[in-house]
Amino acid sequence: MLVNLDYVLKNAQSEHYAVGLFNTIDTDMLEAAISAAEELNSPIIIGTAEVLLPYGELDLIAPSVISAAKNAKVPVVVHYDHGLTFERCMQALRLGFTSIMFDGSAGDADKNIADTAQIVNIAHSFGATVEGEIGHVGEAATCDNFVSDNYTTPAEAADFIAKTGVDALAVAIGTAHGAYKEKPCLDIKRLDKIREKVDTPLVLHGGSGLSDDDFRNTVKHGIAKINIFTDLCTAGTDAVKEATEQSLSYLEMRSLKVKKIKEAVKAKIRLFGSEGKA
Repeated sequence: MLVNLDYVLKNAQSEHYAVGLFNTIDTDMLEAAISAAEELNSPIIIGTAEVLLPYGELDLIAPSVISAAKNAKVPVVVHYDHGLTFERCMQALRLGFTSIMFDGSAGDADKNIADTAQIVNIAHSFGATVEGEIGHVGEAATCDNFVSDNYTTPAEAADFIAKTGVDALAVAIGTAHGAYKEKPCLDIKRLDKIREKVDTPLVLHGGSGLSDDDFRNTVKHGIAKINIFTDLCTAGTDAVKEATEQSLSYLEMRSLKVKKIKEAVKAKIRLFGSEGKA
């Protein structure tokens, strides 16, 4: 069932669990993620990001993702993650994506607000939802280089939401995209203060590589959506290595790859608490 973010995140927020966004670049990842969600009766968010388009062009992958979502037995959001340009975000909407994440966080704060508000107005006319981002998600945040000036403040979050009308907000509390070289140090107190200030569902980027306790803690303190990609790539890479060692055929390797990625998705669904919530 194809839905937007509001459909899955409002329940997640009120019932204190999180829904996973699993970015996909091919039908192997897509099949693994959807089948995992169906087996566990969980809502799920399937996406692709602008930086991933060289590995799976938007107009090629969109029909497969949207068709899979429509035919799924559970609610599926089709999400365009980290949209960096207006043109690509509009392309995703025209192709049928039900959610857009516009990322203007690297630029001027006022421009981020203005650009995000424009995309919100257009996306809402499509019946789609929008996630925004403020703060500096993406820099490796360890206990040695924790720089709180880069992170989201409660006042910034409230102001951004009021001026843009976003349906979800990615906040910076110490996570980073990609694999961590050192254990991250998450600012849970900051998350609590943001949660107290705003009612909009909050999003955690840079989830791959966090400990299970980190995930449980962020969900407990108000995160309703968690982004995962690197963990799926790792599972797929491990499957290819195993298939090579066993001299499996290409089709056997693909089946193993889907199985391993599916196991990784199911593990995150259970961890985030969304099993049985479809």
